[in-house]
Amino acid sequence: MQNVLLIDLMKANDQFFRRFQTEMDRQRLIFNSIDEGMIGIDCEGIIDFINESACRMLEVSDFNAIGKSIFNIIPESKLIRVLNSGKAELNDELVLPNGLAIISSRYPLISATGETFGAFAVFKDVSEVVKLAEEITDLKSIKTMLEAIIQSSDDAISVVDEKGNGVLVNRAYTRITGLSEDEVIGKPATVDINEGESIHMKVLQTQKPIRGVNMRIGEDNRDVIVNVAPIIVNKQMKGSVGVIHDITEMRNLMKELDVAKQIIRKLESTFTFADIHGNSPDIRLAIDQAKIAARSDIPVLLRGEPGSGKELFANAIHSESSRKIHKFIRVNCSAIDPSIIEMELFGEGGKQNSGKPVKQGLFEEAAEGSIFLDEITDLPHIVQLRLLGHLKQRSIQMNEQDDLKSVRIIAATSKNLEKAIHEGSFNIDLYYALNRFTIQIPSLRTRKADIPEIALQLLRKLNQEFGMNVEKISDEAMNRLRQYEWPGNVRELENVLSRAMIYIEPGSTIIREDDTRRSLFTNEFKTSEEFLPEKSTLASVMDDYERSVLEKALEEHNGNKSLTANRLGISLRSLYYKLEKFKLI
Repeated sequence: MQNVLLIDLMKANDQFFRRFQTEMDRQRLIFNSIDEGMIGIDCEGIIDFINESACRMLEVSDFNAIGKSIFNIIPESKLIRVLNSGKAELNDELVLPNGLAIISSRYPLISATGETFGAFAVFKDVSEVVKLAEEITDLKSIKTMLEAIIQSSDDAISVVDEKGNGVLVNRAYTRITGLSEDEVIGKPATVDINEGESIHMKVLQTQKPIRGVNMRIGEDNRDVIVNVAPIIVNKQMKGSVGVIHDITEMRNLMKELDVAKQIIRKLESTFTFADIHGNSPDIRLAIDQAKIAARSDIPVLLRGEPGSGKELFANAIHSESSRKIHKFIRVNCSAIDPSIIEMELFGEGGKQNSGKPVKQGLFEEAAEGSIFLDEITDLPHIVQLRLLGHLKQRSIQMNEQDDLKSVRIIAATSKNLEKAIHEGSFNIDLYYALNRFTIQIPSLRTRKADIPEIALQLLRKLNQEFGMNVEKISDEAMNRLRQYEWPGNVRELENVLSRAMIYIEPGSTIIREDDTRRSLFTNEFKTSEEFLPEKSTLASVMDDYERSVLEKALEEHNGNKSLTANRLGISLRSLYYKLEKFKLI
């Protein structure tokens, strides 16, 4: 019986020992797996445990450390002080014998009865802590610098996460949109848009950057150009960043600049022959004739359809002439009230008032320079006679001292002068006085080979005006431009390209066929492939064609006369005259 009890007791003891050994091994494994060094002493100051991290930092083995006095391994150790005081000491700096700096925390070992029976220390390599602190400091510095850069930008910056919710905006964004951070952060990317779609969302969907998109944003409906790029980290979409350029002020300045240009162009020439593009025989002939005209002072008559470039030629002639340092004044004869046009041209002296003129006329203002009389057929008869008199004497009386100064006259018309003479609306003597040097400016449909060169030149001009970056026109779009008949000539081509730039996909730099198709006049005119009707004169064919143009233009603008006149490049008064002539009203 006793033997059985002894065997059971030995088995129980063996199981207890195994569990104890397992627990010890587990603790040893835990101690050795942590990065911090751990070392412990008994009440005599003898090392009774040490982990692998401590051995590595102390450059000793546990075999050489355990059983030794703590001062043999760490001469500057303060564990004995903690053992005696019974109080913990935290985060104390210490240098080990091998020169390694550590941060150590020391704790007493106290039994359940309150008796101190040892102490232990936990310490970490300071170099790792310093490195981590430096990394954190660098990250904070970089973050601070980036935030300062973002906040100092005059362009608005917004950042959204991969779901399209706002995560960051700068002060410029708040100023431009009128929205505070609280109204944007965490909200969908569409919160600031008044017109158009969210470019942020489109970039998140396509994972491709989009640039040069015109939009309206904010409470003030401001005009902006938006550039948005994806934020990709480790091949994963993390969001997108947008830079918003406010062009509202730029647009206002551009409008003011356009007004200023119009005023300047009344005073001086701003174009040269280098601004006339094309290499077709007809346009080259017109340019060569204009260069010859620039070398003389005789009157020049420019003939051509509306929008074909008569004013451009007039400017170039003046710029190449000896009068280029003096004023170039443009007069649209169809845009001035017939009752005051004589006074506008010749001053109040033109009304044969007694005394010297009270108001200076445009002829007097253009002295020694050039005056461009556009749509000269719209001049009233009395003004035609005054102009004829000027051409005969080749000078005007500038003041009462009879100081005579010459003015170069460049006239232009898109009308049939011979028909106007036949109908009695234009003075035949004035016709012969002006017709000494006539330049016929070809229509765009007769020189379609020049369209690519002209279109690309206009594209560069429109890019500057619109603040866009459209680089080219696709071959298909260019073919469509060549197929069109261009009743409005170069002016219409410029308008079509302007609309096409509005229609292009956001961020696109190419005008494609769909853009030009939507921009062109939907009811395209019939081509010249039709046969000439029998017994037709040139005048009757021109009348039929002009009537067709008027009908289509009215239809395009739903009968709106102002828009129709602007579309055709003529004055509202001229439009009404034509509508009455062809019984379209």
